[in-house]
Amino acid sequence: MRPTPCAFHNIPRKWALQGHISPDSRKSHPFPLCLFPPLSPPLSPFCHFPQRLRLHGLLWLFLLAFLCLTPLGHLGPSAAHATRFRVGVLGPWSCDPLFAKALPSVAARLAVGRVNRDPDLSLAATFDYVILEEKCETSRALDGFMGFYTRATGFIGPANPGYCDSASLLARSWNKAVFSWGCVGYELDDARSHPTFARSMPRPTWVLLSLMQHFHWAHAGVIASAEESWVETASKVTNSLRSHGMPVSLVVTIGNDAASVRNALAKLKKSRNLRLVIMCMHSALIGGGVQKLLLEMALDMKLTEGSLVFLPYDTLLYSLPYHNVTYPALRNNSKLMKAYDAVLTVTIDSPKMSFYQAYQEAVDRGEIAGNVKPHQVSPLFGTIYSSVLFMAHAVHRVRVSGDWLSGPNLAQSTRNLDFQGFSHPIKTNRSGANLADYLILDTDGKTWDLRPTHRIDMEADMVRFLGRKIHFPQGIFPKIDSDCWFINGIICTGGVDPFSAVGIFMGFIQMVLILFILTYCIKRRINHIRLFRGPNKILLTLEDVTFINPSLSKKLSIDSKGKTSGIDLRSQSMNSVLSPFSDQSPATYENSNVVLLEGDWAWLKRLPHGTFRSINPKTSDVFELMKDMRHENINLFLGFFHDCGVFAIVTEFCTRGSLEDLLLNDGVKLDWMFKSSLLLDLIKGMKYLHHRNLYHGRLKSRNCVVDGRFVLKISDYGYNKVLEAARFPYTESSAEDLLWTAPEILRGPRPGLYGSLHGDVYSFAIVVQEVLVRGPPFCMLELSAEDLIQKICKPPPLCRPVVSPEAAPMECIQLMKQCWNEQPDKRPCFEEIFDMFKNINKGRKTNIIDSMLRMLEQYSSNLEELIRERTEELEIEKQKTEKLLTQMLPPSVADALKVGGAVEPEYFDSVTLYFSDIVGFTTISAHSEPIEVVDLLNDLYTLFDAIIGNHDVYKVETIGDAYMVASGLPVANGNRHAAEIANMALDILSAVGTFKMRHMPEVPVRIRIGLHSGPCVAGVVGLTMPRYCLFGDTVTTASRMESTGSPYRIHVHNSTVKILLELKAGYKVQLRGRTDLKGKGGTEQTFWLVGKDNFTKPLPVPPELKKGQLAHGLQMEEIARYKKKKAEQLQQLAKKNN
Repeated sequence: MRPTPCAFHNIPRKWALQGHISPDSRKSHPFPLCLFPPLSPPLSPFCHFPQRLRLHGLLWLFLLAFLCLTPLGHLGPSAAHATRFRVGVLGPWSCDPLFAKALPSVAARLAVGRVNRDPDLSLAATFDYVILEEKCETSRALDGFMGFYTRATGFIGPANPGYCDSASLLARSWNKAVFSWGCVGYELDDARSHPTFARSMPRPTWVLLSLMQHFHWAHAGVIASAEESWVETASKVTNSLRSHGMPVSLVVTIGNDAASVRNALAKLKKSRNLRLVIMCMHSALIGGGVQKLLLEMALDMKLTEGSLVFLPYDTLLYSLPYHNVTYPALRNNSKLMKAYDAVLTVTIDSPKMSFYQAYQEAVDRGEIAGNVKPHQVSPLFGTIYSSVLFMAHAVHRVRVSGDWLSGPNLAQSTRNLDFQGFSHPIKTNRSGANLADYLILDTDGKTWDLRPTHRIDMEADMVRFLGRKIHFPQGIFPKIDSDCWFINGIICTGGVDPFSAVGIFMGFIQMVLILFILTYCIKRRINHIRLFRGPNKILLTLEDVTFINPSLSKKLSIDSKGKTSGIDLRSQSMNSVLSPFSDQSPATYENSNVVLLEGDWAWLKRLPHGTFRSINPKTSDVFELMKDMRHENINLFLGFFHDCGVFAIVTEFCTRGSLEDLLLNDGVKLDWMFKSSLLLDLIKGMKYLHHRNLYHGRLKSRNCVVDGRFVLKISDYGYNKVLEAARFPYTESSAEDLLWTAPEILRGPRPGLYGSLHGDVYSFAIVVQEVLVRGPPFCMLELSAEDLIQKICKPPPLCRPVVSPEAAPMECIQLMKQCWNEQPDKRPCFEEIFDMFKNINKGRKTNIIDSMLRMLEQYSSNLEELIRERTEELEIEKQKTEKLLTQMLPPSVADALKVGGAVEPEYFDSVTLYFSDIVGFTTISAHSEPIEVVDLLNDLYTLFDAIIGNHDVYKVETIGDAYMVASGLPVANGNRHAAEIANMALDILSAVGTFKMRHMPEVPVRIRIGLHSGPCVAGVVGLTMPRYCLFGDTVTTASRMESTGSPYRIHVHNSTVKILLELKAGYKVQLRGRTDLKGKGGTEQTFWLVGKDNFTKPLPVPPELKKGQLAHGLQMEEIARYKKKKAEQLQQLAKKNN
């Protein structure tokens, strides 16, 4: 018998660590409890004790024996009956709002309540529940699950398939059952590894396999939303389908943005042979926004035209209502409804009542609060309810049998169950597999009704047709796959029989071999044509070129004096062309290497005399390689001359000769710019050759030619490869020709025939020495060529040229020394040489022609900069003009005037106008200089302009001392115009109270303010100096309100007061009484605006006028007093000075 774990409250933890005690039971049970496998129903087993206990644990030993042996006669089935069972409902209820719509607490409470009230299930025990929160991240969810082991006796969940395996193994160690509705992995069905695991729902992949087998859709793709639970679901579904041989070729995750969805659908479109797309995400019918976006974009990308079937995965987990149910997602979105025609919805069949009907029935009974309507609840509610009920039936069966409520016993008790779930029947077979039936629901793309077409009978393992065909978009049915995908034991290769596949493969191999042979033959033929025919042929004969030497021309075989004289003329012509260059070039009249090829001069590089067999494929490949060389610093290869016993490489003819000839010509002045230009051309040419993975092997100054524009070009590349491929006999090079060869190559066999990339760098360094000192290699050393070669091959000491520091910049000399380093791997490559040489010239162009063009570029750049500056200045002036225009006129009017459009007058229903002027302005002007009056108005109105910037008002105009402002135009602002003007008037009055004139600071400046609200018309008057003017009785009345007002007072018309009071903004007004407004035909009731709630700025105190006294008279008295005081001050000052 196995040792049985024994759990006691407050038992030492080290016993638990030794495997004899369940540490979780110390918190979950208030009394000691031992769990034993029963020997027989009436008898109790014994406890298995730890074998080695310390002396201080003897008391625990006696207590353990007493507690375990005492219940031998009492711990029978009744002990199991009295156990309190708490089921933990696990899920991401908080982090996923659509899971939260399942109302897990309500579902579990309803199920537990019905269980406890059911006399057939409750055996003097309490069945309880607890809601456990599952984190959305898999790692955190597993970590959280580890903390739940003391909170529940059994678990419903997890919802995230990513950690189902780990949760099941943990539950096994805790001896607790895990009943899952969301786990996918087929590994969990192994009762030996997962004895405490059971499924409260059919495994979703079995339903998918049944559907795929019935319709012969084997090739599937899986698209998951970005939530980690759905990503894990997609992974498990993919692995499960692949374990059954289904070719799942696409698994992609999308976010809730259009870009990721579009990329996923693009991959889906590229994937061939797909039949079914499984969407692991919340269904669009219950609010899944990602699935809605996916289907709508699939419709836009024409992926819903019938070649693909989209299948929501989450509807497999619950019973989706469909009879007499309208889903707003389809009804209110015609685009989604059209896309949903390509969707097949598979869900649990509810034959008696739908989920909504079952939910409403519970509400009617008072078991559920009615504040939430059925259509607002996720159908997953029924799955949670049924899973809790599933657990209750298992617990009941264990209690009836008298077994202990262990995890394995609960899992085994799920077999052969048959009861009614929330809205659908629940039935299991003898292995515990759930046998719920599923329905395939379809739409027709024109209506939003879901109608069943097939029933998936899990018990009979077949799909039954219900009499209604599936409607596919445009009548296109997805292609079917081969039967071999659904037959166990048969290898299916793309739907082809294995033997046929092998035959096809062998035939394919034969076809490939035949095509390879044909391609080879065709390529040989094309190469032959390229060699001998066409304008780009490589092999040249006397038919193609014209020699200067008459003895080599076939055309002289005909004894014709005229033709001979023609040859002489050409000879003389060529001689005249070469006359300035004949003393530098190896081309002479007697042994000419210059020929005419298609009307252009060409140069022949003769190969050594010897037996030339034929143009073999290897030689042809070398010629093609040379023909493909295209670079401004590579001398162009034109062909290979093969006739009259002469074998030569034909290249472009450069009129300046070789670099060696140029250096030896004292008539050509070479400064550093000239030298660096030539060296840079050489570097770029060698960089190109090495980039093509071709070494030169014969780099020297005489193999570098210069054209008429003083551009250096590298010649003789590929020369050694031609000799090797054509198997020319090897001839030893002279010592003078080997002075450019690297030491490691000199020490090897046939130094004149082989080369390397590092050897080219050494040869480049010797050429640099030639250019810097304008002399041959090692010219500063008084040694023969043979002695030099011997010293180079056998150091120490190292034998290298000596170059004076005055010959070139020190950086160039250092670079040259790095390039002739004795160790090849320490020499820089031409990429590095190019970068270092550019740094020597500080990035300046060194080409001779480019140097002359540099000044033109500089001039062009200066012109561009000047144009840019003028353009910026023009733009700044334009902005200033537009700003000035918008200050003079409203922006809308200014925009219309800028484009030359007409500005139509505009009528405004309700605006508020502000008028103010300076009391006694005429008196002040009479006692002031004109410039002082201008300063006064400028200071005052600058103050006003700063204030109105804080309010939604428009300054209309200023005429003299009059200041006019409006609100509610040119942009209407509802009924806020009165408040904006009132607030502005209070701010202006407060500011004027502290305002001082610069020339009369002791004379106060008092203003009158008048406000009035009403309709008016606004428009632009005139074309020259246009003005934005207001017209109407409202303008006249506002002006009368100002003129009939008092100093330091805001005179408000009754129309404005009504609007202010309706706003209830705390404006304070005082009744002035009835006032005679000129031109209104009588008196009208007016008010003083004296403040506003929360307006804390100080307001000036209005002056008290005596009866009959005018305001400007008051001003005259103040000015007189000020002048008198000032005169007295001047007199006192004059007395002091005297």
